[in-house]
Amino acid sequence: MSGTVASPFRQPKAVFAVAFACVVSFMGIGLVDPILPAISHQLKASPSEVTLLFTSYLVVTALAMLITNWVSSRLGAKRTLILGLALIVAFSALAGASPSIGGIIGFRAGWGVGNALFIATSLAVIVASASGGFTGAIVLYETALGLGIAVGPLLGGTLGEISWRGPFFGVAALMSIALIATVVLVQPTPLPARKTRLSEPLRALRHRSLLTLSLTALCYNWGFFTVLGYAPFPMNLSPIKLGLVFTGWGLLVALFAVFGAPRLQARFGIAATMYVNLAAFSAIILVIAFWTTDRAVLIPAVIGSGIFIGVNNTITTQAVMTISPVERPVASAAYSFVRFIGGGLAPYVAGRLVLSVNIHFPFFLAAGAVVAGIVILTTVHAALGEAERAQAGHAADADSADPAAAQEIAEEIAELEAMS
Repeated sequence: MSGTVASPFRQPKAVFAVAFACVVSFMGIGLVDPILPAISHQLKASPSEVTLLFTSYLVVTALAMLITNWVSSRLGAKRTLILGLALIVAFSALAGASPSIGGIIGFRAGWGVGNALFIATSLAVIVASASGGFTGAIVLYETALGLGIAVGPLLGGTLGEISWRGPFFGVAALMSIALIATVVLVQPTPLPARKTRLSEPLRALRHRSLLTLSLTALCYNWGFFTVLGYAPFPMNLSPIKLGLVFTGWGLLVALFAVFGAPRLQARFGIAATMYVNLAAFSAIILVIAFWTTDRAVLIPAVIGSGIFIGVNNTITTQAVMTISPVERPVASAAYSFVRFIGGGLAPYVAGRLVLSVNIHFPFFLAAGAVVAGIVILTTVHAALGEAERAQAGHAADADSADPAAAQEIAEEIAELEAMS
């Protein structure tokens, strides 16, 4: 991961424009969590219906990942970035103005298309525009990511105290500023030498190592988004209190993604760190499953789960991008497609299982899904060792890389280091 640079924050204005947009984009991970119960109450929607806010957003993001390379290879990075930002502004505002739960779900889907286009392009633009080396650009990107994950729930809870519509309009306003700054400050980047075909991400999944790690990530995301998407309901807290809970969660995600994961990987290696981390994550979901209705246990367990989410996001994404035998942008799109399918379906399935079984069962299923991910991961144990050796070689070369090489390395670790 990131090395230490003298001044990673001495960057051109264009870099800060995109970094600001990254902060707002990553806010979307936890932004709606504090207002889920309020939306359910005020729009007379069941928790199962409200969880579709996650499902529509993430499933459409997953599907849109399949076209992001096709779009950016024809429009260029800046135009793709602008298109993604414009879609986020439009659909977040429409979601805030919607009078029905069905409308919000539909507009969240449109938001997912914009988010996919934006996140697939943002780091490449930062690296291409940054001064002071590749590592400084990555530090800035990780900082933006961490701020977004941590601040999103707090902003959602604060604006949610005024109205459940507040967080949606807040995102629209902030992304409008980011859109204007991007149009004015970011310079056009050259088109890629080769135009990507639409079929390439799906064809990439024929490679066993990429498919296996993607399925592991699907299982992990099932656990992740069961906690993120359904745990707010049994907490029975006000929007601002829910915001504070998930801000604590987000801070741990950010800290362990940026600082914890590299140290653990350096000491124990990729494979051991992933096995132990996934096992610990499954264990904390089991705690949530047994004590779902006990807030004194549920709240600390949800906050603590951020540790394992942060570690997993960083190490797994880097391993996937290193282990893949296809071009990194194509591998990233294929991987994101598979893992976001799991993240999108999990909250909705949780809501249905609560109705048909009980409130504990979805979390037992989520813990089992993470264990299944460990079993799947063991089938590519040797490849994880190869990925570790390859990353060590890249780390030695990263700071001295020219801009083209730096952008190539960035694509290896870029795609949503911590879940959007």
